[in-house]
Amino acid sequence: MDKILTELGVLSYFIIFFAKIIEVSMSTVRIMFVAKGERVKAAFIAFFEILIWIVIVSSVLSNINEDPIRALVYCAAFAIGNYIGVYIESKLAVGLSSIQVITQDGLGHALADDLRAHGFGVTIIKGEGKDTFKEILLIHLKRRRIREAVDVINEKMVNAVVIVNEVKALRGGYIKK
Repeated sequence: MDKILTELGVLSYFIIFFAKIIEVSMSTVRIMFVAKGERVKAAFIAFFEILIWIVIVSSVLSNINEDPIRALVYCAAFAIGNYIGVYIESKLAVGLSSIQVITQDGLGHALADDLRAHGFGVTIIKGEGKDTFKEILLIHLKRRRIREAVDVINEKMVNAVVIVNEVKALRGGYIKK
C-alpha cells in the first residue's frame, strides 16, 4: 500500500489528508460511544478507524526522511479531524443532559410553564441564596434538545443562572423524544 501511495505523488498527500481526517473524526465519535456505554457501536467504528490508521501511518513513517511533507499533512489532518469529530459528535448529541435553572423566588413557575409548553419536564425546588429565596428548576432532556431549552430560558429570563450537565444514567421522569 505504501508503494502505491508513493507512486501517486501529490495525490498521496490528499489521500493521507482526507483519510486521516476521517480516521480522527471516527475516533472522536467512537470515544463518545464508549463514554455512553455503546460497546457494539464503539467496537464497529474502532475496527475501521484502526484499519485506516495502520495504512496511513505506515505510509507516513516509512518515507518520513525522503518526504517530510507527508508528516506535516498528517499533522494538519489530525488537527482538522479533531475539530470535525467534535462537530459531528455535537450534531449526533447522543445521551441525556440535565439543566438546572436558578431564578428569583416567584419567577420560576412562569418559566416552568413555558418550558412545559415546549414539551420539557420540569421540577421546581425551593432554595435559599445569600440574601433571598430562590426557585431551582430541574429539567432532564435529550442532549439534542439543550439548545431549544436554553433558548426558551434566555427568551423568558435573561438573568437566570443556567447550568447544563451530562447525565450518565436516568430512571423515571418525563423526557420527550
